[in-house]
Amino acid sequence: MTAAVGITQIRQALDRQEFEPFFQPVVELHTGRLAGFEVLARWRHPQNGIVMPANFISLMEKHGLIGELTQQILRKAFLSAPVLPDPLALAVNVSPTQLHDLSLVSQIRDAAEAAEIPLDRLIIEITESALADDLEQAMRFARDLKATGCKLALDDFGTGYSSLRHLQSLPFDELKVDGSFIQSMAGTRDSRKIVAAIVGLGNSLGLTTVAECIETEENADTLLCLGCEMGQGWLYGRPVSADEIPRIVAAAPQKLSPKLSRPDDGGIVSCLEALPVQRLAQLRAIYDGAPVGLCFLDRKLRYVSLNKQFADINGAPVEAHLGRTVREMIPEFYPTIEQYLLRAMKGEAIPEVEVARLSRGVGDIDRTSLVSYQPAWDEVGEVIGVSVAVVDITKRKQAEEALRESEEHLRYMVELNPEIPWVMDNEGNNLDVSSRWVEITGLSKERTRDLGWLEALHPEDKETTVTLIREALKTGKPINLEYRIKTLDRGWRWMRSRGSPRFGPSGAILRWYGSVEDIDDRKKMEKALQRSSA
Repeated sequence: MTAAVGITQIRQALDRQEFEPFFQPVVELHTGRLAGFEVLARWRHPQNGIVMPANFISLMEKHGLIGELTQQILRKAFLSAPVLPDPLALAVNVSPTQLHDLSLVSQIRDAAEAAEIPLDRLIIEITESALADDLEQAMRFARDLKATGCKLALDDFGTGYSSLRHLQSLPFDELKVDGSFIQSMAGTRDSRKIVAAIVGLGNSLGLTTVAECIETEENADTLLCLGCEMGQGWLYGRPVSADEIPRIVAAAPQKLSPKLSRPDDGGIVSCLEALPVQRLAQLRAIYDGAPVGLCFLDRKLRYVSLNKQFADINGAPVEAHLGRTVREMIPEFYPTIEQYLLRAMKGEAIPEVEVARLSRGVGDIDRTSLVSYQPAWDEVGEVIGVSVAVVDITKRKQAEEALRESEEHLRYMVELNPEIPWVMDNEGNNLDVSSRWVEITGLSKERTRDLGWLEALHPEDKETTVTLIREALKTGKPINLEYRIKTLDRGWRWMRSRGSPRFGPSGAILRWYGSVEDIDDRKKMEKALQRSSA
């Protein structure tokens, strides 16, 4: 097909109204809800079927027919739009050459009003190349367009004559990330970084970011992680004719289960509702307000950020850490933690490692810390650094050591005590008894638990002992009873057991505490006195 023949066919197609709008869904990435459609031109050729724009747009621009095409597409698209429930929007592309048409804004307004489409539901997309051709004319067009209530989107950002001045000069509402970057994100790190930069720039300027050509869940996950708000592509739906719109509108939201591509398959934990500046402020407040030391190390183990608590633990100001390596900051301590840092850099999460740190000088004390090492993953599962959390547990270790020593002292005192301490629950079951009971009776502590201690009692004393204990349990009166127990030498010795209850706030008995003392010598003396008196 020669150029002359091609343009003739295109003119004939315009006359026969063969160009029609197709509609590609645009969705909210974090909810999957339908947000609207982008209107795309298609040529329904009587013999060749659907002809794509690449085969006719450039010819129409060259021969000044693009305006007529836009009018035909807009009119048909707007006539189909009444089936769209509020607040679904329609996005329409405008060719760079059309910005010189002073009647373009009025054409858009008239077509929308004829179809009774609210202008605030229209998004007009212009490309960067249009801005480079004539920025002043683009500014006039944008001003007039915004006056009607329409929104303005910058299309294919990053592929043309990108300039921050364009974003500053024109009142854009949306920033569209070109599909070439989206499709190459999975295999090209630079593309991911470019997309991240564009999305961050758009969010920082208060612009809605829209990604094109999303074809895989992996791409959608990555974009959601980066904070992109809207998207379109084959994953959410191909361009369809107007009669397919009701089906798409009625379909359930295509909400995906976002996840990061990393070994532990962890979920996204950051809040994507806030703008990056707001998220930074939120994270900074959490970072500085945390009762633990926190820091982030890059792949070269340099301090990228840290809070004051971490700096205090290291004994140096925050500023002194930034840009320096762990080895430089704590050379004497680095060999102790190097293995954990290297393991974390390989993707291993290492929680709660207890590490001791010797004092540095006079007046300082040995310190003990509980340290966790968490690898930080980028959007495709590559480790980009390590997050370190440190809790100084020196006081706790000192308290534990003091408690251990206190318990040892108490245990030593108990063991030396001639009496035998015991603990009983509110139902009369023995919970604990001194090891002296084991030495005297030969019954182990396990056999003594619950009612096992009764095995050591003289058969003639068991019934009386049990009766008195049951009475004490009912009344709460102190226990005071005497009985004989069998000793290791198979003899019998008289013992005296006394105890009192401990009451809870409600008045119920919680525990019984008491002791057993050896009264065999006293009983023998009493018996001897009785014989003497007789």
